[in-house]
Amino acid sequence: MEEGWKRADLHVHTTCSFDVLPAKNLLPESLYEKALGMGLDFVTFTDHDTVDAYDILGWDREQLISGVEMTIYDPKFAGHTLHVNVFELCREDFSELTEISKTEHDLKGFIRYLKRHKLPFIYNHPFWFELRQQPDLSAVPELAKLFPVLEYNMHELRQKNELTITLAEKFGKGIAATTDTHSGGLGKVYTLAKGDSFREYFKNIERGKNYIVPEDLTREMLTEEMNTWIDLIFEKSQRNRDIKRYLTGIKPLDAMVRISRSTLLNYSPRLNRTTMSLLYMISNTGLPASLYIHSKENFAREIEKKIEIKGQK
Repeated sequence: MEEGWKRADLHVHTTCSFDVLPAKNLLPESLYEKALGMGLDFVTFTDHDTVDAYDILGWDREQLISGVEMTIYDPKFAGHTLHVNVFELCREDFSELTEISKTEHDLKGFIRYLKRHKLPFIYNHPFWFELRQQPDLSAVPELAKLFPVLEYNMHELRQKNELTITLAEKFGKGIAATTDTHSGGLGKVYTLAKGDSFREYFKNIERGKNYIVPEDLTREMLTEEMNTWIDLIFEKSQRNRDIKRYLTGIKPLDAMVRISRSTLLNYSPRLNRTTMSLLYMISNTGLPASLYIHSKENFAREIEKKIEIKGQK
């Protein structure tokens, strides 16, 4: 740090994301103060398809870099949904990008806009696919060629992250390590690069002049995440009956969210406490996390069989 290296977690969600529970410590202001207290040099929030966090915080706060995680489905070129983090955008940029992604469904047009306006952007979790979509695995290497930086995501298995690194090395792309946290765990992993400004910092990531401090999804990490969600759902968020109707795609977490929606739990504090204790007990066995990771390991092996990255040009 004394030599000018800067530290940032470039994928963080607040309560402005539709899949984050309405807890006080996940509000933009709370996470902003937490990030500064941790000593992060650049603070950014990449909520799903919204920049509301910046309307709440103000767009010109100290060390705050505007960001968003854009969802784009291009059935002709990509064949499946992608998530793209975009930084240093204004509200007008966000409106234009929303039009391209939601109405035109044009990934190449989306990326042309980013390059024309010189906006930094990242291909998030390249080997993540939406539920109920049939992924086109062979498209991922071609898609990776379009992006300056690929994401090493803390909530992905090591096998998937290693495939992402292989893609980056093959095509000369940068790598950024991020938490993709939805529960306040920002800064657990991060990316180091030099740069007096965010633009210089990101440019060095693009050039590979950076270090990543990563972690991968493990049974222990997922169990800890489940316990955090139990706490958020049953202790901090239960008073707010407007728990968002979104499923994370992580089956153990989704099961807890479904249970928390029970009208009976809302009106029976004793049953609510009993259910919370039971879920803690089940979570701490490690079994739900193990089953989920086992299923994802099988999928990762399937990806490795179907994609010959080394053979790509």
